[in-house]
Amino acid sequence: MTRATEFEAINGFRRETVNLANWRTRPYSFWSFRNVAEMVRSARISTGSSAPLPAPVDNPDLLARTVSDGTSVADELVRSEVDSFVLSKKGSIVAEWHAPGVKREDPHLVFSISKSVTALVAGILEDQGVLDPETPVGEIVPEARGSAYEDATVRHLLDMRVSLDFDESYLSQEDYARYRRAMSWNPPSPDGKDEAMLAFLTSLKKAAHPHGGIHDYLSPNSDMLGIVLERASGERFPELCARLLWRPLGATADAMITVDPEGAPRTAGGVSCRPHDLLALGQMLLDGGTVNGTRIVSQRWISDMQQNGDPEAWLNGSQAVFLTHGRYRSSWYQVGGGSNAFLAAGIHGQFLYCDPDTGTALVCTSSQSEPQNDATDKRLLGMFAMLSREG
Repeated sequence: MTRATEFEAINGFRRETVNLANWRTRPYSFWSFRNVAEMVRSARISTGSSAPLPAPVDNPDLLARTVSDGTSVADELVRSEVDSFVLSKKGSIVAEWHAPGVKREDPHLVFSISKSVTALVAGILEDQGVLDPETPVGEIVPEARGSAYEDATVRHLLDMRVSLDFDESYLSQEDYARYRRAMSWNPPSPDGKDEAMLAFLTSLKKAAHPHGGIHDYLSPNSDMLGIVLERASGERFPELCARLLWRPLGATADAMITVDPEGAPRTAGGVSCRPHDLLALGQMLLDGGTVNGTRIVSQRWISDMQQNGDPEAWLNGSQAVFLTHGRYRSSWYQVGGGSNAFLAAGIHGQFLYCDPDTGTALVCTSSQSEPQNDATDKRLLGMFAMLSREG
């Protein structure tokens, strides 16, 4: 009989059973979401010099609090298949929880929170005069001419108001499977004729409506944004993000981002980082865009992100069920409905939630079985709001 490896004893399966066909499904995702660079070619977003994590904070009283349906915070984290949870108030961590088998220093794939990180880099370039959001994509990326993106502006990309004939169905075996092959997240086709990211993006055509209409959440827009940033700056995205954001933030460890066979960054969903570093990013926004007196993001950009976003475009768009009174601006969500909270979110249960009224920043990384579950999202968002209010 073959002796079980330490890996198998911890995870319940052998390493060789995880592959590109199953790495985003349970039970494999519990491990693979913290080890993405073993699954998909990745580039490093360097912090320059690492730093120690903050001391762990044990808060059993907070974890025992009752949420809306009578369960405790800790039970909700388990039920929602959360891997790590970190909560801070006014810049100080007040609670931290990790699922059994998760180390607090583990990085985690944050999926579409990557969009919000990419938008921050775009905002910094805008303030530097390097990027004009009103520029058509075709002027920056000539290969986009003839596609849906030719006359879409950078602002349309940021606000998900591009007219695009594409189906954002995560389990689709057509549009989305082809997209995931282009980003190297799925096994290659047997015929070996898969496109790389840029060829895929520039093959997409317009839908019937014009650009600038309803909010239509389509991930290819944010991958095109990453290519736009590289062309506008003349710098590869991993180095650009490191220089403008990750190093000034004082992140404790390097982040990673998956890349396609040509090195194009998966800026729509490929970033992995430590939960504490994601929390620091949220705190930076709550602190007006500064860290230790050094400005990273302008107050102008933060105010625009928080206060703008078209509520009618949201109400008539593809995500209205996610936030009843929401808005979307510069790839960040605003909760609305009397709340000034804003957030970044990704499938399989990734959240960065910030409430400027109470000084709350909260990170939740997960390996939920389903890519999207509206009931789970609503329970978690309700719990986040409660924890923000209660102090």
